[in-house]
Amino acid sequence: MTTSAELGLPALTVAPGGVATTTLTVRNDLDIVEAYTLEVVGDCAAWTTVEPARVSLFPGTSETVTVRLAPPRSPAARAGEFPLGIRVLPTERPELVTVPETTVTVTPFQELQAALAPRRRRGWLRGRYRTSVRNLGNAPDTVVLTPAQAGEDLRFRATPERLRLEPGESGELRLQARARKLIWFGKQASWPFEVAVGPEPAPAGKAPDGGGKDSKDTKDTKDGKDTGGGAAEGTAAAPTPAAAPAPTPPGAAQRPVLEGEFIQLPIFPKWLLALLAALIALLLAWFALVRPAVRSSAKQAAQQAVAQQSATPAAPAGTPGGGPGVPSGGNPSASGKPGSGQATSSGGRPAPGPGLAEPGTGRQSSATIDVQTGGGAASTGSYQVPHGKVFDMTDLVIANFQGDQGVVTITAGQKVINTIALETFRNQDYHWVTPIQVSEDQAVTASVTCEAPGTPASGKQAATCHELLNISGTLSDIRQGN
Repeated sequence: MTTSAELGLPALTVAPGGVATTTLTVRNDLDIVEAYTLEVVGDCAAWTTVEPARVSLFPGTSETVTVRLAPPRSPAARAGEFPLGIRVLPTERPELVTVPETTVTVTPFQELQAALAPRRRRGWLRGRYRTSVRNLGNAPDTVVLTPAQAGEDLRFRATPERLRLEPGESGELRLQARARKLIWFGKQASWPFEVAVGPEPAPAGKAPDGGGKDSKDTKDTKDGKDTGGGAAEGTAAAPTPAAAPAPTPPGAAQRPVLEGEFIQLPIFPKWLLALLAALIALLLAWFALVRPAVRSSAKQAAQQAVAQQSATPAAPAGTPGGGPGVPSGGNPSASGKPGSGQATSSGGRPAPGPGLAEPGTGRQSSATIDVQTGGGAASTGSYQVPHGKVFDMTDLVIANFQGDQGVVTITAGQKVINTIALETFRNQDYHWVTPIQVSEDQAVTASVTCEAPGTPASGKQAATCHELLNISGTLSDIRQGN
């Protein structure tokens, strides 16, 4: 005497989101009235129900109940083959419990959730994006990105190239969009694109469902026959009950398509282009108009200074005047005094004595002192009066034609004539009514301390300071005797 129970189907196939049913027949072979509690056990228990869940049978009678399988369309209902058991537990004779079993095949389905962040990027050449993907299917999946852009103005690179996700698992792929060339000037360009997120294509010769079935099962599935195998990979149609599966053509899965945009900026904006054009126009105006005028003025000033040096007449030696002359530059420090150490008679004429000029022997004479020195240095140039001669200096012209900065000190023998800042003049001349007498073997000296070389008429800054000192006067023999 025992209890017997038998399931209506030895194997079941069900799709997530669908419903499959079978029957369970319970027979009471005891000699008493027995009540039976029906309980689902195994991996399918969470989504399997028995209706009714409790039956009472008279001796020798049986009853058939319905077993309903409804796996959810979620990663919780994993794809694969799972055992299903129904525990039939007698109330009066619990030791006669029995558990009939069958095999349930849950077909795989694919569903991906994806998002692109940010949707818009700006840059000169490339933009970087993040693609978040979650596997909402019930089978492991390898995800790849397939970017596309009309016109092929962008090139794409995904890192990593593929991403394997378990059911319910999330991951991230990085996408780089790179323009084929730079935009130097002009307006920004907008490049919209799309990114399809889907499973990696199955290799040739393999069934696309990935469920371990051979090509014959796949062919039968395509022909609409129920072979008991898994649904084709990539199918996104709503699942149907196992009793009447609908044909699912391969590749019909929905692939999330994400929209993105890369805004390519020009290297140089419009306002910079206008600024460059204005600067070029100013440079052209400088070279065409201003610079020639400056060079012409500087050249003319230099020529006038040289002509004035060579054309200025020297005052005769011993010109009466009584007092010292004042330079034409108006600098009182450049005033001269009657010959140093000379004695004068009551008539105002020089008395004969050693070092005085012999009357009637004077000749006009001039000399140029050229002084060149580097920045931050000092240099000296001089003109020495020959032995047996006396030089009566009446005119002095200083040329600072480069516009140097520094100080020049002019001495005649032991007497300092003047000290001038170079930056205060370009050409300066001095003239004396009473000559400044320089004795034999003494010198007229120009000492230049250079602070910074100037810029001559050529427009290029000079490497050294350069000053010219032209002196003019009368060179006479020394009077001999008393």
